[in-house]
Amino acid sequence: MYIVAIGWLYVALMMAITEHNVVAGVATFLMYGLAPVALVLYIMGTPGRRRRKAEAERAQEAGEAAKGAAKGKDE
Repeated sequence: MYIVAIGWLYVALMMAITEHNVVAGVATFLMYGLAPVALVLYIMGTPGRRRRKAEAERAQEAGEAAKGAAKGKDE
């Protein structure tokens, strides 16, 4: 997935280089390159973020359960 993003940024950079002034080049790169790629990568990364969050919550619950079980044995 990242190779497509890198390719798109390269194409957007080449488009920006052909602009007549620097401001237009920067605007072209930001609007045609960086903003769309950032949005797509953020959207495509959502399932992974949800999965990592759920795993962290399960690990935290398992840790709390283990602490509770160990505390019950001590008493």
